[in-house]
Amino acid sequence: MAGEDIGVKKPEAGGWAHRPERSNMLALRFICWLALTCGRRLTRLILPPICLYFLLLDPTPRRHIKRYLFRAIGPKAGWADGYRLLHTFASTVLDRVYFLRGRMDLFEVRISGQQAVHAEIDAGRGAFMLGAHMGSFEAMGACRQHSDDQSQLRLAMLMFTDNAQRISAILEAISLPELRPHIIALGRPHSMLDLRDWLDGGGLGGLLADRTLPAGEEAAQRSNDIVLPFLGQPATFSDGPFRLAALLRRKVFFMAGLYLGGASYDVRFEPLADFSERLADPAERERRIRAAVEAYVLRLEALCREHPYNWFNFHDFWLEDAH
Repeated sequence: MAGEDIGVKKPEAGGWAHRPERSNMLALRFICWLALTCGRRLTRLILPPICLYFLLLDPTPRRHIKRYLFRAIGPKAGWADGYRLLHTFASTVLDRVYFLRGRMDLFEVRISGQQAVHAEIDAGRGAFMLGAHMGSFEAMGACRQHSDDQSQLRLAMLMFTDNAQRISAILEAISLPELRPHIIALGRPHSMLDLRDWLDGGGLGGLLADRTLPAGEEAAQRSNDIVLPFLGQPATFSDGPFRLAALLRRKVFFMAGLYLGGASYDVRFEPLADFSERLADPAERERRIRAAVEAYVLRLEALCREHPYNWFNFHDFWLEDAH
């Protein structure tokens, strides 16, 4: 696979991490109220006009969506595909309310690969769960309701401080306290101890690994950007999550909660890398970290082709606007 010699610029400080969120707490609370008052079927009627608004009147995300769909499904991608992608995204955002309110009776959720994850939990080791901005993170909470011992599945969201504050406020607004995911804010003096204790207690640490932080961020300075082919074009990925797993000597699983339309979700867990053994040779550790990043990118690419309307990275992922 291609290496760092491919000419791709690093993200600018004004990229996705520094753009203000469109949503606000008042809007979130209104959507939550509407969803719980009117029900899922009726509330879904507001999704088409919202999707059409963004598709027709917001040119920047539309441009990025067009580029992605062209690579994921080919030159035949058109307006209907862009609308379908936005509608899939809007559907998962709405369903987030119901997942965080414990309304699993509204959904059909198929789960695969959870046995290997539970083996790590039963052994008291914990593990890293690497996902992407694909499908629904909250759908994975359904796993706790599909077998007698699923209550042991404790998933913490690992994120950097600014994102952790925003997500905490959102979860506070829409979720029941007992269903609110645990958040571990990275980049703080005690973060590593908190994460180690969580994993030692059989907890899982979940990260979304398909974005890199701007070069000026402190966390970005502790990881390397690796440029790899992705959907036929060089793209930049961070090895930070894998370095964290290697440091704490844990296994890494790929996770995805794919939206299949209607009320159906497909939750998948797949082994990705094993850093549980001590590696005395630094060169071997670097080789394994890079191999893990490559495996992650290949898995993400395969899912983008299999379920192209489930990837919600509405920003300049290939850094083409700078050219």
